[in-house]
Formats: sequence, C-alpha cells, structure tokens
Amino acid sequence: QLQASGGGSAQPGSSLRLSCAASGFNLDYWAMCWFRQAPGREREGVSCIDGNANNIAYADTVKGRFTISRDNAKNTVYLQMNSLNPEDTAVYYCVAGEDLWVSQYWGKGTQVTVSS
Repeated sequence: QLQASGGGSAQPGSSLRLSCAASGFNLDYWAMCWFRQAPGREREGVSCIDGNANNIAYADTVKGRFTISRDNAKNTVYLQMNSLNPEDTAVYYCVAGEDLWVSQYWGKGTQVTVSS
C-alpha cells in the first residue's frame, strides 16, 4: 500500500513537501513516480526516480522547482515542491512501477491547492 501525505493549501511562491510511505512491500526495487490530476485536466506525470536514485526525471512544467528523492531505509519517497503556482493545484499520487513513468501500483492521493 502506498500512502501519500503532506498536501494542503499553500500560497503562490511557497513550498510543500509530499511524502509517500509504503507498507506491505519493499520500495527498493521499484521506480517511484509522482503523478497529478487537476479537475478538467489530463493526468500528468510530475517526476520519477529509479530504485537507487541514479535516474531522475521531471516534467518540464516542474523542472527546477520540484525535487524528488527517496529514503529506502524508511521505505519512503518525497517530493519537495518549491515556488508553487496555482497551476500546481491537483491531487498528487505516488506510483510504483518497474521503470520510470511506468505506473503499476497507485496510492491514494493527497490534495494540493495553491491560491492566494
């Protein structure tokens, strides 16, 4: 089971840190991604990191603002989101897959709302 947390309300320009904790399976061997979906918009892949953090990818829309990381000892993946803007408003999901951008196991999402 994957459980995302850390969402909430934020003002433009501020930061939030999302966490994704896994229970029942070991994340070490899985690529982990964050996807998001905003009302009326297609689901978007935000960022991915492979099992040993050697390969990391970002969507162009978040590059330079978001940072993905993982702590395999804690079985947890993080998404540090800086310089938030209203277009970042969405439900954020953590996802496990066999490779970057491959979505096989989805966790429950966490809502992020950016507004002034």
